[in-house]
Amino acid sequence: THTHTHAKAQIGLRQSTSLTAMAAAAAASPLSLLRSCRALRACPFVAHVALRRPGRHFGAPITLLPSHTRPLRQITSAVDEEAAARAAAASAESGGPTIFDKIISKEIPSTVVYEDDKVLAFRDISPQAPVHVVVIPKVRDGLTQLGKAELRHEVILGHLLYAAKLVAEKEGILEGFRVVINCGASACQSVFHLHLHVLGGRQMKWPPG
Repeated sequence: THTHTHAKAQIGLRQSTSLTAMAAAAAASPLSLLRSCRALRACPFVAHVALRRPGRHFGAPITLLPSHTRPLRQITSAVDEEAAARAAAASAESGGPTIFDKIISKEIPSTVVYEDDKVLAFRDISPQAPVHVVVIPKVRDGLTQLGKAELRHEVILGHLLYAAKLVAEKEGILEGFRVVINCGASACQSVFHLHLHVLGGRQMKWPPG
C-alpha cells in the first residue's frame, strides 16, 4: 500500500510540474496561452494554475479561457487574412489589373448570378453563407475601395446597391439579407476593386466579426 501511494504521489508531482511548465510558457504571450489552454483543459483537476516559487509570487493565477473562445485556427486564419489584405493594398497602388478584371473579361470563369452593362454579380468561391454573391462594377475608374469614392462615382455606387437588391430577389432572400463592403486592409479587403458582398440564407448575427 505504501508503494502504491508513493507511486501515485510521484505521478501527481510529475503532472503538477508539467502543468506549471505549460503555464509558465503560456504566460510568455497571449498566443502561447491559447495554444496551451486546450491541453490544460484536458486535465480534469485543473481550474487554474498559479506560478509560484519559494519566496516569490509571479502575479495572479492564470485562469483558463472560457470554452467559447475562438479556436486558435480561427485566430491564425484572421492573421493570415489581414496579412493578405495588406499585401493586396500595397499592390493596389500600382493600379494594375486585379482578379476581378480577369473575371469580367471571362479569362477566369465564375458563376454569374446577375449582369448588366454596368455591374457583374457572381458567386463567391469561399461562401460565408448559403447565399454569398459578390457584386462589382465592370469599370473600376479609380474606385479601388469605398474610401476612394468621388462625386463622379455617385451613379455607379447607387447602381451597385440596386444590383444587390436584384441579386437578393433572384436568390429568394429578399426578406432578409446583408450587404457588406470591406474598405481597406484593416477591414480585410482582399481585392482592391470596389465590391459588395450579398449574404443570406441563414440568420445573421450582430455585431459582425
